Amino acid sequence: MEGMATDHPAERGGTGRDRFAAFSERASNVTASPLFYVLCVLLVLGTVVLHFMHPPLSWLIFAGDVMTAVNLLLLALLKNTERRDTHAVQRKLDAIAAALLEQREGTGHTAADELRRAIRMEEEQ
Repeated sequence: MEGMATDHPAERGGTGRDRFAAFSERASNVTASPLFYVLCVLLVLGTVVLHFMHPPLSWLIFAGDVMTAVNLLLLALLKNTERRDTHAVQRKLDAIAAALLEQREGTGHTAADELRRAIRMEEEQ
């Protein structure tokens, strides 16, 4: 797969975000909403009701497949969000440590500039 990147999303370079990162951010916001939670509860209740209706086995298998697919997609989105957040926190911690060291040693302001960039990192994404 030539178009598939295996680098960490924050390390791919470039000034813009790729489409998957933008989609993941929007999806993460949606899945964190109370409306999505209600939708999930309704989906689970619908599956339980379906079991009590004693439908053909193929319907039950299909309902289980739908639940599994939704679960897998949410897991992929969660992992993407987790990796981006972890990288952002680590970059900020590295910049703080470098700025403190630079301040202690009385050297230039390179680390302070990097700290300013790290603080604004989410705004650029």
